[in-house]
Amino acid sequence: MVIAVSIVSAVLGQLVTSVTFWSARNPDLLGTTLANFFSFFTIQSNLAAAITLAIGSVVLLRGRGEDPRWFAVLMTSIATYMVTTGIVYNVLLRGIELDPGLSQPWSNEVVHAIAPAYLLLDRLFAPGRRPLPSRSIGIVVIFPLAWAAYTLLRAPLVTSPSTGTAGWYPYPFLDPRLSDSGYLSVVFFVVLLALVIATVGLGVLWLSRRAVGSMRTTTA
Repeated sequence: MVIAVSIVSAVLGQLVTSVTFWSARNPDLLGTTLANFFSFFTIQSNLAAAITLAIGSVVLLRGRGEDPRWFAVLMTSIATYMVTTGIVYNVLLRGIELDPGLSQPWSNEVVHAIAPAYLLLDRLFAPGRRPLPSRSIGIVVIFPLAWAAYTLLRAPLVTSPSTGTAGWYPYPFLDPRLSDSGYLSVVFFVVLLALVIATVGLGVLWLSRRAVGSMRTTTA
């Protein structure tokens, strides 16, 4: 629950900072600013992680052996999204400087580093973990694909608070206007991200099965 509370606090801290920053520049787009904030994959996956960890606390307190299958799939999915968030941010986005008035360093570290690391460790060491087959990856990738479709369909229709013109993309590598290759570049990154998510998901599934198998061997 400590991590869940930390995640919610970090998201709320960044929300207040973002709304204050953009409202001062374009108060007529407050609704758009809020919608944009909650359209980031990072924000959605972190809020989902906080909710899932809270549910996990209840499951743990009930203490009935292995996690229910639905919860095991949910936790594996959330861990995959969070680890992917950490990888993408630290590899592609950490070096991008934000306006000082928009930056919230402690919140940034919680949602991009601390929480992803915790979710990975949870899948390795939490009690009650249920091993899942590799075919579960089909469920894991549903949300990221839906998010990508939502983002690319919505983005051209949204007014950017920073420019006041049409077109708002949550991440620069999804904006076709920033590359000479246009949507070809976007397709490349979407496919790359899909491969990263699938790879991370399969890795989380494998590590979870391996950890559970080792634990059972030790206790046998």
